[in-house]
Amino acid sequence: MEDIIIILILLCITGSIIFYLYRAKKNSGTCIGCPYSKQCKKNYSSCNGKKTKNKK
Repeated sequence: MEDIIIILILLCITGSIIFYLYRAKKNSGTCIGCPYSKQCKKNYSSCNGKKTKNKK
């Protein structure tokens, strides 16, 4: 019984992490957790604040 409870808790934690990453990637820019993610969109190839061309 304890094993089932532990597995359910781990599944809930993993599911919530995946859901957070999905929503963050959908709502923000290219980098999750980057402070410039909503500002830079596709003008920056990385989130270090330097403007570069995309390689796509």
